[in-house]
Amino acid sequence: MTRKRRRLYIVALGMLSLAVAAALVLTAFEDNLVFFYSPTDLKEKELPEGRLVRIGGLVEEESIQRGADNRVSFVVTDLSNSVPVTYQGILPDLFREGQGVVAQGSLGPDGVFVAREVLARHDENYMPPEVAEALRKSGEWRPAEESAAQ
Repeated sequence: MTRKRRRLYIVALGMLSLAVAAALVLTAFEDNLVFFYSPTDLKEKELPEGRLVRIGGLVEEESIQRGADNRVSFVVTDLSNSVPVTYQGILPDLFREGQGVVAQGSLGPDGVFVAREVLARHDENYMPPEVAEALRKSGEWRPAEESAAQ
C-alpha cells in the first residue's frame, strides 16, 4: 500500500465518521424538537398522530370540567378556533378561564389534545409570546394597555 492510498483511506474514513456523527446529531434534534401551534394552526395542518407539540391560547369561558383522579377537560381558543384538551394532573395555581395557557402533548385520533404538561401565565401583564402572536394573527386580541386606551 502506497502512502498516497493510505492517506486517501484515512481521509475517507474521517469523512465517513463525520457524516455518521452529523446524522446522529440531526436525529437527536428531530426527536427533541417541539413545535408550537395555535388552535387555528391545528385545524389547518395535518399532524401525525402522537407527535409532541405545544398549543397555546386562552382557556375558553365555562369550559373547565373536573373529573376523577385529577382529570381536567377544558377548551383552548385563539378566538377564531378552539381545541378541546384533556389533562391528568395538578394544574398551576394561576390556571383559570379567560387566561393564557400553553399545553404540551399530542393530538389524539378523536381531535382531542391530550396534554402532558400545562403552563399558565405568571402575572397579569404576561402572556407567552407564541400565544400573543397567535392571538394577534387572529385579529381578536389586544394587550391590556391597548384596550385600556380605547
